[in-house]
Amino acid sequence: MSGMDAAGMHSMLYTTTASEREAVSLAKSLLDKRLIACANIFRIRSIYRWKSKILDEGEFAVIMKTRTALVKKAIAEAAKIHSYEVPCFVSYQMTEGLPAYLKWIDGETRPPKK
Repeated sequence: MSGMDAAGMHSMLYTTTASEREAVSLAKSLLDKRLIACANIFRIRSIYRWKSKILDEGEFAVIMKTRTALVKKAIAEAAKIHSYEVPCFVSYQMTEGLPAYLKWIDGETRPPKK
């Protein structure tokens, strides 16, 4: 499969968390369920309006790689354990990618062969 052949079959899922501990816990939970293949976690500064106030806070961003077919299930599972009242969960389809990497995502998000 070339990168072009895989267009739209893989996605990145993005969220933010209040703490690094929550970000790691969320990522490990989704990895354990094989809903994602990988997660990148990094510290960010977020400025946003919430309940009529402008807030300026530190958060942790999480970018997770998965198959597009699993995005809705991954969001549903992550939302069950997320601490925010209205967490950010958005996905972006990958339009290109190294074929070996996309194949790796496929393998890591499918049940293991017995």
